[in-house]
Amino acid sequence: MPPQPQSPTDATTSRQERQRRTQEERAGEERRRIWRGRLRRASRIGLLVALVGGPLGGLAAWLGTRKVLPPTTMANHVELSPRAHILTEPMPVEIQKHMLEHADGNGPPGVIIHYNCKKFPCPADLVSNLTRVAEAYPKFVYLAPNPTMDARIALTRLGEILVLDQDDPDKIRGFIVR
Repeated sequence: MPPQPQSPTDATTSRQERQRRTQEERAGEERRRIWRGRLRRASRIGLLVALVGGPLGGLAAWLGTRKVLPPTTMANHVELSPRAHILTEPMPVEIQKHMLEHADGNGPPGVIIHYNCKKFPCPADLVSNLTRVAEAYPKFVYLAPNPTMDARIALTRLGEILVLDQDDPDKIRGFIVR
């Protein structure tokens, strides 16, 4: 059967249908273009996060495992002395550094006995035992709690540190008198 001639309304419908399909194709292509742009931006951000976040994550992990200990240098010290040699409050770090330089601001280099009974369980007589040792060297030995350090007992002098898990009077005296 030969093709039927289309009526004017059929031809119009066909043209409208073609225009509608063309518009849908253009809209689909526009959506795909937008999504490709979003994917490119997301991949750039992901790459940036990987490049920056990796090293920062490693730094954070390293800092998280690093032990915090009292200072052994004079860098950034202040010219102030603590109010006593036996303290019940923490000694500011800047003053600790000054005492390492010279006790009481003009004496021999100091030694500081730090203890931390906040993070670590301490025997009942620990502070009194450490106090007796510090009192035996009144000119240059200081005793102070240090709740921020990651050790139960630490002794510092300029350039040196001795970290102890328990009270050992012989090691403490040996460190003080060398």
